[in-house]
Amino acid sequence: MNESDSLKWQANLSLSGFYQAGNVETIIFRVNSDVSIKAWRNWVFETKNSYVYQEFGKEKADEDILSLNFLNFNPNRKLYPLVLGFVSTNFRREIDLRYLFGAGISYQFLNEPDNWLRLSVTTEFEHTEFARANFNRSQYDGETSISTFRGTIWVNGKYELVKDKLILSHESYYQPSLERSSNYRWQADTSLELPIWEFLNVTISYLYTFENIVIAGQKPEDRFLIFGVSLKSH
Repeated sequence: MNESDSLKWQANLSLSGFYQAGNVETIIFRVNSDVSIKAWRNWVFETKNSYVYQEFGKEKADEDILSLNFLNFNPNRKLYPLVLGFVSTNFRREIDLRYLFGAGISYQFLNEPDNWLRLSVTTEFEHTEFARANFNRSQYDGETSISTFRGTIWVNGKYELVKDKLILSHESYYQPSLERSSNYRWQADTSLELPIWEFLNVTISYLYTFENIVIAGQKPEDRFLIFGVSLKSH
């Protein structure tokens, strides 16, 4: 989403899924929605929401909710402030609830309707509630909830590699704790879109996530390769 665009509102909806029956029953479903609204004068509210469900052999493997919300002030400028608030759950990570809120600034290196590149620096307070209290880092054992202040570097962009034929987008962040050096995470999400109709694109996405603090026995990284379609309002 380009919140500095002149449009009053923008919306994208992406759906992807897979179902297999027979000897092994498999269900994979993912939905992503992005909405950007010019709420008042030069204030732009942006919300990005996703839901993921996976089941293998009738055993649930994932059911995750993620809501990212930003309020941008004067995003048509090169440098502008923002506030943010996130809420998430993660079945596989045994995260019952995670919330985060904070503020920061964004700088636009490139700002065109179909091509943009932004760098943001923010600081946040985060609280996470886990289903268990034993972790891969022993200093956190016995704590079912972990709270910390974080600093985050975000980079995101979108580019038309071939006019109306191939679109590249990416969003990544590095998010260390400002209190404990062992508590950090990072994520990189890259997508290719192939327009097939004015409001419909075929999408291929690769998502990599890493969390340094996880429940004991879990791997810190996950990778997703996703194929689907994207519906958009513009």
